[in-house]
Amino acid sequence: MSSLFTKIIAGEIPCYKIAEDNNFIAILDVNPNAKGHTLCIPKLEINKIFDMDEELYLGLMKFSRKIAIALEKTVACKRIGVAVIGLEVPHVHVHLIPLQDMDAMRFQKKVTLTKAEFEELLTAIQSNL
Repeated sequence: MSSLFTKIIAGEIPCYKIAEDNNFIAILDVNPNAKGHTLCIPKLEINKIFDMDEELYLGLMKFSRKIAIALEKTVACKRIGVAVIGLEVPHVHVHLIPLQDMDAMRFQKKVTLTKAEFEELLTAIQSNL
């Protein structure tokens, strides 16, 4: 059965796509912990991060770093937090979360953005890639 992310990658579900290459996609989280919360996802559907082969794992980290650098240039924050949890969607994904404090990493408080705010943020991040 295809994961939610596989459907997004296939274009069956719309998303705010920041960037993609042959192996990975970066999208804004639509239920973000903080403004700019981004997910970096391998296109190959793999449930657990350490089940990835080393080359794909290192590629995901390199891709995530590139996105995190652009994100930090775009969203005022103290740093970009990184988390890999994977319980909510059985498809590897790296959370990149702009941090002001530790609360954003607790996945308990969410922020709400309008469609226009998502689109403006998307364009701003892309301009910093």
